[in-house]
Amino acid sequence: MDQFLAEENRKTREASLWRTLRTVENLSATEILVDGRKLLNFSTNDYLGYSCHPGVVGPAIEALNRYGPGGRSSRLISGNLDLHRELERKLAAFKGTEASLIFPTGFMANLGLVSSVLGEGDAILIDRLNHASLIDAARLSKCRIFVYEHGSVPSLKKVLERTEVYRKRLVATDSLFSMDGDLAPLPDLVRVCRERKVWLMIDDAHATGVLGENGVGLADHFGMMGQVDIVMGTLSKALGSQGGFICGSKELIEYLVNKSRPFIFTTALSPVNCAASIAALDLVKKEPERRRKLLNSARQVREAVKEKFPSESRLIGPDVTPIIPVHAGSAKRALRLSKALSDEGFFIPAIRPPTVPKNESRLRISVSSEHSERDVRLLLDSLSKCIERDPEES
Repeated sequence: MDQFLAEENRKTREASLWRTLRTVENLSATEILVDGRKLLNFSTNDYLGYSCHPGVVGPAIEALNRYGPGGRSSRLISGNLDLHRELERKLAAFKGTEASLIFPTGFMANLGLVSSVLGEGDAILIDRLNHASLIDAARLSKCRIFVYEHGSVPSLKKVLERTEVYRKRLVATDSLFSMDGDLAPLPDLVRVCRERKVWLMIDDAHATGVLGENGVGLADHFGMMGQVDIVMGTLSKALGSQGGFICGSKELIEYLVNKSRPFIFTTALSPVNCAASIAALDLVKKEPERRRKLLNSARQVREAVKEKFPSESRLIGPDVTPIIPVHAGSAKRALRLSKALSDEGFFIPAIRPPTVPKNESRLRISVSSEHSERDVRLLLDSLSKCIERDPEES
């Protein structure tokens, strides 16, 4: 076995796709200690800085002291706490749905939903750039998988025409795409899915707490609350905690409680994470200024990169989101740029295949509301120097 694995590892190294685990220490919402060096972190998903917010950390500590650190059991045995129910009520109210169900991770939420509602004889239609968890969930369900071009409603319509023979059909898409920073065309998706009488699911992981007048997510952003059949989200990004959830009708949630194996056969989400998430949801409502600051900083970075570097900004779309992809092309160049920025004092890892398509390696800059104007200015100055010293290969 080791001989086979060693050969595969060698190939991965030669392709500049080798990954290693780096031990880091979070010093603040924006600073990180890597190998003894303090770096400005522009790779975090902690978009609102809530992982360090006293209003989130305090309730988590209180829950730790009261309940202990673990879930102790699956929720259908003896692990169903008042905190789980309170969090689910808050999530449903926040997303504008009848009910919700929490999972230990966002990956598990997608697995638990798709593998339960779809099976042989059904079809799932997924955006080409969907998160890996949706793709793996589709494979696990044993349904037929159809892929439509990224963000393309005409492509989706063509695929829908080919899938009318299937028993149940689900269109599933990321809402805010995690590697490209663009948005799914929700109004058109809702219209098409209603016309064709198919279910629509959005993965709101990166939009929850970030987009919309109230920070609810993509449906809030487009003024379409209550018009999506299934909304998945995470507690581990803008909410600063850990976990995933599904929001939808009461019938859907009751079905998942009875049929979703990733929910049934796992230990409950820890009370610490529940308490932190409950507090974070309250703060999202109370602190809209954090979202405004976040998106203002994101707009500044986006516009500067697009103005100075037309080639490197080719992946940046029109939507203002905290995820800004800086195109590098080859995996080797992405690694070089990441290293150069590290030397300048910034932590921005290279994103390479299979996370992104071949020849579309990039730096994924993610902005936090806690980055100062000086942080953003220093980043843009250093990014300019690094790109100018290492232009894209022709």
